[in-house]
Amino acid sequence: MQTPAPPLDWLLIDTVLLDMDGTLLDLRFDNWFWQEHLPHLWAAREGMTLPAALQVLTPRFEAARGTLEWYCIDFWSRELNMDVRAIKHAVRENVAWIPGAEAVLRHLRGLGKRLVLVTNAHPETLAIKDLRVDLVGHLDAVFSSHAFGAPKEAAAFWPAFAQAEPFDPQRTLFVDDSLSVLLAARAYGIGWLRAVRRPDSGHPANAVGDFPGIETVADLLR
Repeated sequence: MQTPAPPLDWLLIDTVLLDMDGTLLDLRFDNWFWQEHLPHLWAAREGMTLPAALQVLTPRFEAARGTLEWYCIDFWSRELNMDVRAIKHAVRENVAWIPGAEAVLRHLRGLGKRLVLVTNAHPETLAIKDLRVDLVGHLDAVFSSHAFGAPKEAAAFWPAFAQAEPFDPQRTLFVDDSLSVLLAARAYGIGWLRAVRRPDSGHPANAVGDFPGIETVADLLR
């Protein structure tokens, strides 16, 4: 069992950078959407079984992993010849907070911390999810990596982001469920990092390597 992350010293933290999917919002929706719902619709259109469709789609998805296209609903709309935006909007009722995430945001705001969303999600995806859960209203600023031309796991993202949202890396906490993103944040010099071990409420906890791990964002208050 992984050793719990040590307590945070909130007196040394001014800014909290937060991922969206898997950190504030349950990744269960995205896993279901991309692994089940969208492939099912694509398979039905193509006259294929779901397993056969997944054999075609999975390599295409994996080829884009780690790139900005992986997160881009415009890209996948073109690739799959489907209106991914409309399909996602139609099932937005399935978008949900990670349990305790709203309470964390309210608590940190009460401490006077600057709360900034930093997501790889396409701006339209963010808008659809915000329509469901009113995420943006809890935050001081919201940024999609699409505005910077590079995903968070790319070294080029962090200096570009810092130009738009100045912060002291040593007095900043960054919370994410992606190890590749956390590696890039650590390389940039962010002083406080926490890796979410259970981004999908329907799956067991993940290993997070040598990063200080938390089960969910709710553990930030423990």
